[in-house]
Amino acid sequence: MAEYWIYLIPVAAIGYLLWSRRSASAADVKALLERGAQIVDVRTTGEFRTASHPKAINIPADQLDQRAKELDPARPVLLCCESGSRSGFAASILNRKGFKEVHNLGSWRRIATFLP
Repeated sequence: MAEYWIYLIPVAAIGYLLWSRRSASAADVKALLERGAQIVDVRTTGEFRTASHPKAINIPADQLDQRAKELDPARPVLLCCESGSRSGFAASILNRKGFKEVHNLGSWRRIATFLP
């Protein structure tokens, strides 16, 4: 039985990716933006410079642990990246730091469907 634990790792990873890609509806995002949500793009600086939404700020996922103090924990946070996996990882960092309203938008391109 103990030799089967190794098979749980990929199952757990897939489960986490599916969980982390849950996305808010357009109505949810609109309501969060009306409440002053912060949009954080966690892609690399180079990716962000190439193309991004003008209302998003860039804090790369590998810097988020150190730079989380740049965000207001009392305001909702909307996270995005290229596919949703890095923003899912970023959500776990912010949740661990005590942020109460953290939402993974998935791809940064989805922001255009919510913002003018």
